[in-house]
Amino acid sequence: IVETLYKAGASFDVASFPEFLLVYDYIRHLPASERQDFVWNKIVYANPIKPKETLEVLDQYKPLVTYDNLSELRKIRQYAPRAGLALRLRVPNTGSMVELSSKFGCEPAEAVDLIEEAFRAGLVVEAVSFHVGSQCTNFENFVQAINIAAAVIKEAGTRGRGIKILDIGGGFPVRYNRHVPPFSALARKINAEIARLFPEDMQILAEPGRALVATAATAVARIIGKAVRDGKPCYYIDDSVYHTFSGIIFDHCPYRLKAFKKGKTEICAVFGQTCDGLDCISQSEELPELEIGDLVYAENIGAYSSASATWFNGFPPAKVVHVNE
Repeated sequence: IVETLYKAGASFDVASFPEFLLVYDYIRHLPASERQDFVWNKIVYANPIKPKETLEVLDQYKPLVTYDNLSELRKIRQYAPRAGLALRLRVPNTGSMVELSSKFGCEPAEAVDLIEEAFRAGLVVEAVSFHVGSQCTNFENFVQAINIAAAVIKEAGTRGRGIKILDIGGGFPVRYNRHVPPFSALARKINAEIARLFPEDMQILAEPGRALVATAATAVARIIGKAVRDGKPCYYIDDSVYHTFSGIIFDHCPYRLKAFKKGKTEICAVFGQTCDGLDCISQSEELPELEIGDLVYAENIGAYSSASATWFNGFPPAKVVHVNE
């Protein structure tokens, strides 16, 4: 997926040094000046909290890194003084599937002071960023966040601190079901607010990870066991919430299972292969009567699935098969 996006000219938001190197490997062959331009223009290190060891190795690349508090700012000043800075704001995450504002982001009232502190420390704040929460279907979150960011950038400007980049983060929703509003409706809202609040030369970044990769993968699993419990058919598959279906736990994301087999459907439970009682794919799936060896599948599972799979109970992550049409 990363290689495909790189070849398509995409930019990248990374959260760790190994992720940074995953992208950097594609540009190692370029001349030094082109490599540096790519890092400046195509990569943002958007994790607001970084170990000092990571900052030390990042410094030579002079990347754009995110911060949201004074302690992190001092750490960057000490260990990565050549990095550019993006200040992350705390914004409403109401209605998002994964809430992030309790973990990251400075209060808007503190933002300009944190920008001032950075410049006084000899660093340069190039961007203001925010994140409305993953899989955000409440589009007013984006409207409020853009207005909050605009106010911060305007006040910073009155103090002589010009900010030329706005990173509107992620949260762009995938249509896992028909209740998720279309992306086009969100795009209209975002574009209208940006046009109203910012000059044309403001550079806008976005981090649409889930929206780009969710549809890139379909999980296929095999029925390895079946039983009837409390009058309900129960099926066991050779995958689990510790593997491809980790999004059920960490993202609160239900994935609808479908069967290749046709027939009259009934309500059933589907469990993963591990010994953990938590390993439940669904208690209310609708499937035809299945036999051991039959296959089921879940679409739109390219985001936060194989990347967070483990070896729990000794079961390896699912094999990835590339299908190019």
